[in-house]
Amino acid sequence: MIKKTIISISAALFSSVALAQSVQFFTPNTVRIVKDNGKAVTDSSLVVIAKPQKVKVTKKNEGDAVVYQSSELTVKVEKGLVAFYDAKGNLLTEEKSQGFSTIESGPDKGTYKVSTGFNVDADEGIYGVGLLQNGKMSQRGENRRMEQSNLEDYAHFYQSIKGYGVYWDNYSPTHLVTPEEGRGGELSLTSEVGKKIDYYFMYGKNADGVIKAMRYLTGKVPMLALWTYGFHQSRERYESSAQLLDVVRTYRKLGVPFDGIIQDWQYWGSNYTWNAMEFINPDFKNAQQMIDEVHKRNAKFHISIWASFGPHTKQFKELQDKNLLFNFETWPQSGLPMWPPRMDYPSGVKVYDAYSKDARDIYWKYLSNMHKMGVDGWWMDSTDPDHHSYKDSDLDGMCAMGSYRSVRNLFPYMTVKGVYDHQRAVDSTKRVFILTRSYFAGQQRTGANTWSGDVNSSWDAFRKQVPICLNYTLTANPNVNTDISGFFAGSYRGKYGDGKVEHNPQFQELYVRWMQFGQWCPMMRSHGTEAYREIYHYGKAGEPVYDALLNAIKMRYSLLPYIYSMSWQVSKNDDSYMRALFMDFPKDKNTWNNNRQFMFGHNILVCPVVNALYTQEQIVKSDAMTGWNAPSASTDGDGKEVSQNGWNKTPQYDVYLPAGTKWYDYWTNAVLDGGQTIKAEAPIAHSPLYVKAGSLIVYGPEVQYSNEKKWDNLDVVIYPGADATFTLYEDEGDNYNYEKGAYSTIEMKWNDKSKTLTIGKRNGRFDGMLTQRNFNVRVAGAANKNVAYKGNAVSVKM
Repeated sequence: MIKKTIISISAALFSSVALAQSVQFFTPNTVRIVKDNGKAVTDSSLVVIAKPQKVKVTKKNEGDAVVYQSSELTVKVEKGLVAFYDAKGNLLTEEKSQGFSTIESGPDKGTYKVSTGFNVDADEGIYGVGLLQNGKMSQRGENRRMEQSNLEDYAHFYQSIKGYGVYWDNYSPTHLVTPEEGRGGELSLTSEVGKKIDYYFMYGKNADGVIKAMRYLTGKVPMLALWTYGFHQSRERYESSAQLLDVVRTYRKLGVPFDGIIQDWQYWGSNYTWNAMEFINPDFKNAQQMIDEVHKRNAKFHISIWASFGPHTKQFKELQDKNLLFNFETWPQSGLPMWPPRMDYPSGVKVYDAYSKDARDIYWKYLSNMHKMGVDGWWMDSTDPDHHSYKDSDLDGMCAMGSYRSVRNLFPYMTVKGVYDHQRAVDSTKRVFILTRSYFAGQQRTGANTWSGDVNSSWDAFRKQVPICLNYTLTANPNVNTDISGFFAGSYRGKYGDGKVEHNPQFQELYVRWMQFGQWCPMMRSHGTEAYREIYHYGKAGEPVYDALLNAIKMRYSLLPYIYSMSWQVSKNDDSYMRALFMDFPKDKNTWNNNRQFMFGHNILVCPVVNALYTQEQIVKSDAMTGWNAPSASTDGDGKEVSQNGWNKTPQYDVYLPAGTKWYDYWTNAVLDGGQTIKAEAPIAHSPLYVKAGSLIVYGPEVQYSNEKKWDNLDVVIYPGADATFTLYEDEGDNYNYEKGAYSTIEMKWNDKSKTLTIGKRNGRFDGMLTQRNFNVRVAGAANKNVAYKGNAVSVKM
């Protein structure tokens, strides 16, 4: 039995409230700090699931201070304020202020507005926080109220370049203030409702260590199915089953690889039957046949579901009878499908109380019918949830866990977890796959992929997606993606040629570059409104734009063995797919604020082209609501003709190569020194890409879908210059048998001095496992050597 290490500290007086404090070590490097009125110190967290380990902690008095020391962390409490030091006595951070003021009225009367301010050094990078559309890598100079929304979401977690992280365990809207870059000061967190000041401090020594500690507290990442790492096509929206199937058939006919097709909203009919989780729309009367054909053509079917219900749905009536619906306005506001909405015909749509177990059970009861139809993935839209005609008093409404305000930011976590838990309870043959618009800390344990909301189709929005994905990853949630090309594209309409967005070179260039970025996100998904997104609307084979889009998709599929093996490292060892440069190069200060490049895994340096190089940049100003009114969204920039010869020019683009290693140009195999900014070639065909010296990259066969061919013939490319390792991971692909040990690993090691690659003995087994295969091994730029492999270790001299 694990014994909790809880150490009480004498009460301190602040804001006329007597505060009892506790220090609770969960591991030698992770500690929980609680300050309250003495009544809730041991309350359990809704997000933290870990139990404290038995940690050896020494306690001593130093004057007015009480000091607690583990093998990795020292906590010093003096006059009610807490300071944190590493094992060598170096100060990591310390509390500079705290607030604990009583709420005198309303549903939260008798609870508190709570705050804590932490010291931040002048040059200290602050990362994570959530999905912030601010374009920043380091979240310095912020002053914002954090409340979940369409475009921005918050985890109440941040980490520092100094190797520590703080999870603020409060679920109400919280105000964040961080000092400007280059100035020391306070990072403050002020929550609108709380029974206590409650946070977890973790010292991981580096970003990976912090992520590992956070996942220890809040949950590991489950493996997703192999097919989820393929390409997914979507559109707002497929208006009939015939339209959706036409896309599936066309992609298969043209040989465009893809694994998922996504059906957006309104398959349920009118707004009054919003989110009925039934195919009421007569244009989907053959829904089961549609799903069956999608499967017959070796693709998977996702469907849009929401956190709200129309008044004519069965769910609405059942939830209403149990008082499990909120009363604030949500999307869609009008019962009529038009823009702007006709408010004289209100939709009556209401958000359900996801905080209630009964409500989550009702939600799944109806959704389970779609699960039985063979739906493969859930697109959980508006999990923020949408809140229109916003009034602060709306947050005073009650839910199953108290006032809505007290748990406001936890909503996405509760609704996503509800679907995940229910499917896990009834189906072990199919891994749960959820795409969601919002998130909170700990949501990684559902495996859900969060996308960055309904961003507009502009270069400015695109530039912001890189640091958004990286900072999201730094909150310990690895699965993130964006609408490839951006969601709102209507501002490009009528500006060029025949007026079609798809034929506007400005949009074409943006789409290509976004696709070349999207191929490196954990989920590769094209989606948007006001223009078709299927790539065959952008030309044909042999034309530059079409070829560039197709080649990005094909490259994604060639890397599936590398990506799927990486997913095992994410799940097993708490790794990350999209890695901010400082994670791998913390000593190079030029990486600390780099918001345009990242590592994919530990080997590949991705350099998205986030500026227009062929056309005039279209300036678009819109948000999640005004974007629906396309003419008002565009403020500048007309279409500019680009001839086919024009697409074939080769512009240059600035790229920074991190110091401390050499880099291989992926396209030419040229070897370059790190620690310099170079002018890289950036043709429309591909974005600049580099591989770190001392890397092994494993490639699979050319396929039309993820499991079309066995991995019996894999390419292994060696990038010499340093020793390298890679572990090839395989399992059955789409069930939970891996949790029972049904998987295999093959470790590969490159000895740079002896120029020898050793492919180790295969460990483990699973049903359908290959007992023998060929590895086609080559040093980058050289010829292949074929290696026959039967499961025993084999070495090859290069």
